[in-house]
Order: sequence, then C-alpha cells, then structure tokens
Amino acid sequence: MGIGGGASGVSGGLLHPYSPKVKLLWRGAECWKECMKLLSIAEQAVSSEEDLVSLSGEFGQDFGGILDRRRGIIRPATNMKTLNVLNDNAKNCLANCKIEIIDKNAAEKLVPHIHMPFNLAFYMPEAINVNSKYYLNALFLACQNIVKELSASSFGKKNLCLQKKSVYELRELEGEYDAVIICLGAKADLLPELAGKLPLRTCRGVILHLQLPDNIGEDYPDHGPSILSDAWLAIKGNRRLDLGSTWEWKSRNSSSNVSTDEASDALQELLPKASAIYPGITSWSFARARAGLRAMPPLTPHGSLPLLGCVNNILGNDLICKYWLLGGLGSRGLLYHGWLGKLTAEAVLSCNEQIIPSELTSWKNKDSRP
Repeated sequence: MGIGGGASGVSGGLLHPYSPKVKLLWRGAECWKECMKLLSIAEQAVSSEEDLVSLSGEFGQDFGGILDRRRGIIRPATNMKTLNVLNDNAKNCLANCKIEIIDKNAAEKLVPHIHMPFNLAFYMPEAINVNSKYYLNALFLACQNIVKELSASSFGKKNLCLQKKSVYELRELEGEYDAVIICLGAKADLLPELAGKLPLRTCRGVILHLQLPDNIGEDYPDHGPSILSDAWLAIKGNRRLDLGSTWEWKSRNSSSNVSTDEASDALQELLPKASAIYPGITSWSFARARAGLRAMPPLTPHGSLPLLGCVNNILGNDLICKYWLLGGLGSRGLLYHGWLGKLTAEAVLSCNEQIIPSELTSWKNKDSRP
C-alpha cells in the first residue's frame, strides 16, 4: 500500500484542535504544536524544485501542487440547544489557533450565500486543510534528508529503508529488530497475536470529490475557508472540494475503491447536509469517491483517546523484541500523529513506557479490554 495507502491518505485533511462543539481536545495544545512543527518540516523537505516536482506531480494535483491550504475553517451554529455551550467553549481557544465568533455579514464575506440558521458562526482563521498523502510522503522525504545529513557528518553512515512486504504474524520479525511499532490502524487486530485484544471499533468512511462544471462561472472564493457542519467541505481550490464523510460502523471493508452504488448512497446522504449550510453546492458535480477504514478507540472521561504502549505483556513472555502499539487514532490522526509519534519514539528509545501519559495506556488494564 505504501505511505499514506490506508485511511490516512484518504483523509479530508481538515486540521484543528477542537471537538465538533469547538471545545479544545485533550492535550490539544501539545498536538497542535507538534503538527505545526511537522508541517514546517514537510514544507522545507519539498522546498527544492526537484523534490517539489517529483512529489507534487504524484500527490499534489488536488491542491494545485501545494502541500496545504491555509484559509481557515468556519463552523456555523446549527442547533439552538448547543449554542451556549459552543459560545463558552470558543472562549477557551488556543492563542495560536483562535476561534472568532462572527455574524452572518462577516461569514458571507468569507463564503457568499452561506446559510446561517442562528446568525452565528465560529471561525478558525489559523486552521489548515492539508493534502494528507502529499504531506505524509513529504515527511518521509524529510526523514531521508536527515539520514543523508547524518551520514555525511561525524555520526557515520545511517540507513533508512522502506520495505513493502506482508507480515502475517509478529513472530516473523523476531530476531530482526530491537523494537517494532505497530501502526496498522484498523488492520491491527488482523495480526493473530492481537486478534480480539484491542478495544477498537471499525468504521468505513466515504469521501466525495466534487468539482464545478465549466459552464458555472462563480468560483469558490480564493480566501474562502473550509466548512464544518453535519457534513464537512474541505476546499481544495476555486473549483474543487471534498465532501465528507459517511460512517459505516462495523465495516471491515478497507478498500479505497468505492462502487457506483456506494458513491450514490453517500451522495444522497451527504449532499442535503452540506446544502443546508452551503446551498451553492447543488451546482457542483460529482467527480469520484474514495474511502478509508477508521480504527475508532473507546470513549474515556477525556474523550476518545488513541491506544499507545508496549504490548509484550499481551503478546506473551517469550519474546525478545519489544513490540509497541500506536493505534486507534480514529478520525483525528492528522492532529494526533505528531505528538503521539514523538511520545512513542521517546518511550521506545528509552525502553520506558512511563513517558507515555497513563490516559493513553490505561486500555491495557484487563477491565477495559473487550
């Protein structure tokens, strides 16, 4: 499948540290900080003309050859019952990812003809729309560049290898590595050693790619933000957007391919939700669809948190290699990946699971497993 070959590469790419009720997520500040660092690293990696051409030609078409679109995200208020909660939550936003409470006039300057049921919207000007697959490949390019730099220095020759091969059980890796980090998303429990031992639920999501027909003259505005509502609109350009997403619980279908019937069902489900906020979407035409299989973690007092930690105690006591899990990122992988990756790397290198917050390892307690 390669880098970004699963649900991560299919992601709509909307990046911000808030819940649907615009509440700052658990450890949202740390996650946002690491995301900004990695985005900067990825952008630097493709800054050379040669690297930019090689990567953007393969992964950057949807964004016009750029890695991210920084136009913010707007979330109109659609429910009177939650209006006060949204207002209170918005006041506790991050200084480097502000939430502005705006009225209909201000919102229409950003998105003409946007529908505002309660004359109120929450605008995140610093939120970002990331080209996920392009970004992930740019990060790998950055890793390759670091290896080249280290090999040319006094540290001696270093190697970074991307091996594409099937692994049917973890024991195949015994003796070959000091440590293995399992990052298989929704397929983690297909490993026989982990089958039935992870508190994860699978959920298939379909994303629709829409475009403006040539005979429609009014483009989406250059400065226009993406939109969050019962459905989300990830704006890719003046005449391209992604519409998502469906939630098919308990699905095991991990194929990114979407049948005609599945795409039609998704369009019937998502278009009314989107047009309730952005009526202009009815002028857009369907181009194609893709899908991914999410690994959804259990609900905790802090929200739905990913699963981290050493899993040797689950796998058995006769293992030489140290096995670690990084999974259950659900639909927030783009936000979580930087901070969780950093935590996991530090824990692996120090052989110390205590580095990881207990909220992320508590799933291993017997009572919390399925």
